[in-house]
Order: sequence, then structure tokens, then C-alpha cells
Amino acid sequence: MDGTRHRIEPAREGTAMTTLHIPLKGVFFDQIKSGEKSEEYRLVTPYWTKRLAGRTYDAINLTRGYPAKTDTARHLRRPWRGFRKTKITHPHFGPDPVEVYAILVN
Repeated sequence: MDGTRHRIEPAREGTAMTTLHIPLKGVFFDQIKSGEKSEEYRLVTPYWTKRLAGRTYDAINLTRGYPAKTDTARHLRRPWRGFRKTKITHPHFGPDPVEVYAILVN
């Protein structure tokens, strides 16, 4: 993964739908919902590598915190559009550049 986007083929008929669940802080959820933010960042760690590299998803379920399933205002379901590996500097991760997975959410 060298900065290129990775697109995953849609699920074939008869296979189970898979969803990547990502809980977000309120500010980031609101930015994605408004269209201001198009990528969600996760550090390149064994945890996120296991969930992204070589995996197939049909959709992403983004939540504002950990809401009840019935709280539809705090859930966003988006189609899976892939991710890319990149380096960014962001206050959330500290002052130094870090390697992240940029997950396409819009």
C-alpha cells in the first residue's frame, strides 16, 4: 500500500453483507455528515491492518459515539469506497507526522 486507493469488489449474490463499524467523536461525525470531511483516519497499527488489509466490505457504519441502534440520527451508513495509506500531521495524533489509513467516507 503505497498511497494508492484500494477498491474492493462488491459482495456476490448469496454472500453475507459485511459492514465496517467506526465510532467517531462528535466533531468528526458532524464534519462527515455535512460533507466537510471525506476521509476518516486510523493509525497504521496491527489492529487496523487486520481490519482493512485484504478485507472486503459492503458498507461502513459511522456512529457518533456508541448510540443505540434505534438512534438513527447518530448513525451514518455509507458504501465502501476503499482506503489509502498515507502520512499526515494532525493535532489528534500529536505534532509529528504519522502513517494512517485514510478511509473514504463520502
